[in-house]
Amino acid sequence: MTETLHSWQDHGCLATYTRENGSFATVRIYPRGVVLVDFQCSDEPEEKVSAKHLLNKIEEKMVETLHNDISQVKRLPAIGRGASVDRYWPTADGRLVEYDIDEIVYSKDSPYQNIKILHSKQFGNILILNGDVNLAESDLAYTQAIMGSDQMVIDGCKKYMRKTCGDVLDNLKGDCYEILVEDCVPVLKMYAKEGRTFDYVINDLTAVPISTSPEEDSTWEFLHLILDLSMKVLKQDGKYFTQGNCVNLTEALTLFEEQLSMLYCPVKFSKEIVCVPSYMELWVFYTVWKKRLNS
Repeated sequence: MTETLHSWQDHGCLATYTRENGSFATVRIYPRGVVLVDFQCSDEPEEKVSAKHLLNKIEEKMVETLHNDISQVKRLPAIGRGASVDRYWPTADGRLVEYDIDEIVYSKDSPYQNIKILHSKQFGNILILNGDVNLAESDLAYTQAIMGSDQMVIDGCKKYMRKTCGDVLDNLKGDCYEILVEDCVPVLKMYAKEGRTFDYVINDLTAVPISTSPEEDSTWEFLHLILDLSMKVLKQDGKYFTQGNCVNLTEALTLFEEQLSMLYCPVKFSKEIVCVPSYMELWVFYTVWKKRLNS
């Protein structure tokens, strides 16, 4: 390999190595003793074998050179880049996770969002909305709490997500239900004006924003509007169900709970922490109800 070396008096050094086949490696040595090695090559089987052999040799050489004075050696799995199917998504609290995606089952653009259904060996078909993991066939716990979307999402889910959705999306109207594929805000405003009330209101529009302040994210304003309208169409003894966000985002969840104290009517709430398998994190769900005036 061809070597190029860069050295800085107070900031360590950087060495780059290139091969004629296009593979290359970088070695970054920091003054505090951290050594980072990054090796990139093609996805060809012989290249993978060569890369593994080379990294083994590097570890052996480091141990020999430093006379076993190494506190830790950590080798991360190879990251596949430029694949036809993206396997990597960040969790709500900023961790990068890799899914075992092997097929694009469904891909459409609606007027509202990009819709994909990808197949995972572990979780079954996974619904991806605008690049975010939304629901998988493994996630019955989520389905039992909440569900809803626009027409193209319904079309995809009723065909490719039947393990989660069952036959509920086959007909948009039945004896005791009707699915309206519309903007929910004018519908809620109309129901509130007509004085219509419901036993349950389920909100699955968006997760609690991650921003540090409601003033920094217009989604908070939208969320507050939906909360107020939902309370106006909720019966006095009715229940409102909604998702929160990742259990680790305690500040964002606290801000949401503060929003509940600023609605047009006083409310009480409870929350449940649910393991949603395909999210690879614990998720918070809320139940909200109107507070009785004498309580």
